[in-house]
Amino acid sequence: MRSHLPRVHRLIGRLLALTLLAATLVTGLAVATTAPASAAARITVTNDQGTSAADTKYRTELTINGSGFQVVKGGFGGVYLMFGWVKNPGSGSWKPSKGGVTGEDYRYIPDAENAAQNQGYLKFIAFPGSSTASEANAILNKNGSFRIKLTVPGPTFQSVDRTGKVSTVDCTKVTCGVITIGAHGVKNPANETFTPVRFTTVYGAAPADQGQASTDTPEAAAPEQAQEEAPDAAAAPEAEAPAAAAAGAPKLTTDRLTAKVGNTLAFTATGFRPGEQVLGVLDDGRAGIGPMVAGPSGEVAGILPLPADLEPGTHELRLTGAATGAQASERFAVRPADQAAPSQAVADDDGPGAARIFLVAAACLFLLALLGLGLRLLLHRRRRRPGPPAVGATA
Repeated sequence: MRSHLPRVHRLIGRLLALTLLAATLVTGLAVATTAPASAAARITVTNDQGTSAADTKYRTELTINGSGFQVVKGGFGGVYLMFGWVKNPGSGSWKPSKGGVTGEDYRYIPDAENAAQNQGYLKFIAFPGSSTASEANAILNKNGSFRIKLTVPGPTFQSVDRTGKVSTVDCTKVTCGVITIGAHGVKNPANETFTPVRFTTVYGAAPADQGQASTDTPEAAAPEQAQEEAPDAAAAPEAEAPAAAAAGAPKLTTDRLTAKVGNTLAFTATGFRPGEQVLGVLDDGRAGIGPMVAGPSGEVAGILPLPADLEPGTHELRLTGAATGAQASERFAVRPADQAAPSQAVADDDGPGAARIFLVAAACLFLLALLGLGLRLLLHRRRRRPGPPAVGATA
């Protein structure tokens, strides 16, 4: 009987070695397949001259290539791509996920998301399958990448904070660049980035189809300021003919970051007749604001309270000039009051997540097969081992 012990010990040793090998394989597969499918979100900035700078005199169109962005299939919103300034970029304290607030910790050039009214200063890149994808300028690819154009009007721009206060940002005195944050107010730290852009002489002369850089980005005065500076429309003589509206059709820009059920929606508009009264209506009269008085340049700014029982989704704000009848409207997404930031990306059914599950399951089955094979070999050897000789039998 003792003569069989070394064989059993060797068999057990081999079985243990195979078991350790299989366990190592499973661990390696689990670590390799649960690692992020892409690196951290990042963007590259390139102008038509092949550099990453913006011109100090002329408008510059930048090509933005993004990679590593978190994709939430069918998720609400997506990514806002903006040009602006952030406070303490190195610390990251400007980020909305860390409490950063528009107008205090970061400023950007406002713009309409609607393709017909968008001037290229701000882009909305929606998640694939999002309910707000129809409003987007682009759709985020499944691998977290995108490519889109962004326009920089010049080294100075005006920004409006949550209270409607207007501030001018001079990018020759502070560091400006391209900002990405979660769209529609969804705070998503995985998609918050800031990439500095340097201002220098890019063009020796005005590029084709471009004029000199304009600082007339969506500009507005606070409502109180507009009331003080605007002439009294009611005091005008009745016989006086209405003055012509400002050149061009009025344009309305809503601040999507404030569009939340029960919150307030900040907006600005230009192109109305200076001094005329302007009324604002949400949808078909769901809420209203006004009359507001257009400023000396035909600008209007206001804050519209959004009803607490307003349905999340797409809504429309329309502004109408009382004297000229000129109208401006914009559709925008309102997020739920309790909308939370997505915690992780949702993988496609045929994406990396399914592959990870398959590999780990296969490795586990391989381990179980090895264990079963070893046990069968051990039992087989034990059955073949001769028993003790019968009583009276000769050896």
